[in-house]
Amino acid sequence: MWLAVAVGWHLAGDPVSRRLVVDARWQSPPTPFEMTLDALDELPEDGELVLLIHREPGPLYSYLVQNGYEYQTESLEDGTFRILIRQDRP
Repeated sequence: MWLAVAVGWHLAGDPVSRRLVVDARWQSPPTPFEMTLDALDELPEDGELVLLIHREPGPLYSYLVQNGYEYQTESLEDGTFRILIRQDRP
């Protein structure tokens, strides 16, 4: 298990839902991918995963789409990419 995975709570609209945060900045491949998969295994059905990484993870995007997840990517001023991942909702 990776120490960079933290569990917290946040408000998402009305309900309180679980959010996992993975800080994979400056980790060498394939560590960020592995950290993310470990966190996805722990993610509740209604939860969200936030991945912080210093480059866009193209192979991860393909994995997410093929395995029923949706994601949003935001580029931050410091060069970090913040990627919000959750199960695809029909």
